[in-house]
This record gives sequence, structure tokens and C-alpha cells, in this order.
Amino acid sequence: MNLNNLSLDMDKLIDTLTLWATTYSMKIVAALLIFIIGKWLSRKIAGLIKKGLEKNKVDITLTNFMNGIVYYTLLILVLIAAAGQLGINTASFLTIVGAAGLAVGLALKDSLANFASGVMLILFRPFKVGDFVSAGGVTGNVKRIDIFNTVLFTPDNQKVIVPNSGITSGVITNVTANDTRRVDLVIGISYEDDISKAKQVLRDILNEEKRILENPATNIAVSALGNSSVDLVVRPWVKTVDYWDVYFALTEKIKITFDEKGITFPFPQRDVHLFNADQ
Repeated sequence: MNLNNLSLDMDKLIDTLTLWATTYSMKIVAALLIFIIGKWLSRKIAGLIKKGLEKNKVDITLTNFMNGIVYYTLLILVLIAAAGQLGINTASFLTIVGAAGLAVGLALKDSLANFASGVMLILFRPFKVGDFVSAGGVTGNVKRIDIFNTVLFTPDNQKVIVPNSGITSGVITNVTANDTRRVDLVIGISYEDDISKAKQVLRDILNEEKRILENPATNIAVSALGNSSVDLVVRPWVKTVDYWDVYFALTEKIKITFDEKGITFPFPQRDVHLFNADQ
């Protein structure tokens, strides 16, 4: 009797295993097909988007970033679809993934802020690699724009890595954004000097400097009557790449020429009077 019952139990077990194998083998095959085909489609779609961005000459950093985001987002959807085919409760799975994502987001909030700022810098392009900027409390040439930080080289060749959130949260000054810049000089002369003569000497100096642009026109004018000097503003326009060379050249030339022409540069002076206390 016991042998008969054992035989019946074995038959039932074999039937159950056969039914399970028949049912779930098809689901496993279907899940594998969904994963393999879905992965291929994800890579294909991401590749097409990358080619489209490259064709439109989008920044390479943004192109690679978008390629990765699209691919992994589609891959996650494929995995969820494959899991659903196996009978896994995808709602619970999504809940777990969402909770994990929230925990990771809270733990990496500063990194995520830098990440979001990096995306903004790449999308809106307030500056590009090679520009000379003041941003995040640093002034220098932009060498690289990454997703989390931007690399600047200062004029004395120091490498400074600035978090992107520090750049987007402050004022950004792109010094080399335009092709031309105005050189602003303030030249003080004595009250005894002839203003017309000083202005003419300045015009002659500027006419000799070939790097100064004719348009916009140079402006020379009296800007202030100071305590010890009459201040003249000299504002020529130059190409951005020539700015500092012209600035230094004009400063030196004005000093030398004014000395030759007898035009003085006043400086603060103080008269000290001594009195004898016994008198």
C-alpha cells in the first residue's frame, strides 16, 4: 500500500514538474528574447540619437552623456518587461527601485547638484573650452567642462577644478565671448597742464598704435576733476586677443611721451609745518 502511494506521489510530482517546465520554459524563453532584442534596440536607438547630435555639432560631452542616459533608461525598461514576463510583480520591483533611488539621491545630493549644473552648462553654453572666464570665484582659461566639474587654468598656470554648482549659482563673466574689447585707461594730469595739448598728445599716441581699431571710434574726454588731478579717460577698441598687449604698450608709451612733452602726472602731496613750542 505504501509503495502504491509512493508511486502515485512520484507520478504527481513528475506531472507537476512537466507542467511547470512546459509553462515556465516558454516564459523563460520569452523573457530572454525580450531582453536580447530589447538590449539590441536600446543600443540602436541610443546610437541613432548620438549620430543625430554629432551631425548637429552638439558638444561631445553632452553627446556622450545623452547616449548613456538613453541607453540605460531603455535597458531598465527592458529588464522590467522581461521580469514581468517571468511573472515577477513589477509594481513591487518598481517600488524597491524608487526607494533605492531616493536613498541614493539624498546621499549624493551635492553630486547631483553638480551633475544638474553640468547639464545646464553644456546645454546653455555660457562659455566653451578655450574661453577666458571669471566663474565660481576663479579666473582663467577653460580647459575642460565635465558633468560634475569644470577645469580652469589660471594666468599663472595653476590648474583649478571648480564644482559646476559653484559656477551656475554665481555670476559668470566670459571675457573672450566677443571679438573686440574696449581698453579703459584713466590718465591724470596736473591742473596747470593744458588739457587740449594733453588730449592731442594722446591722440597722436593712439594713432601710432596699429592694433587699435578705427570702428568703434576711440573716446578721449575729461572724466573727473579730482583733488589733485584732472582725469582724462582714454577708451580705444581692440581685438580681444590684443587687449593686454595694447593696454601695457599704451600705459608705457603715455608715460614716456608725457615726460617728453612736459605734461605732469600729479600725485598726492602733503605739506608738514613744524612749530617751536618754546616760541
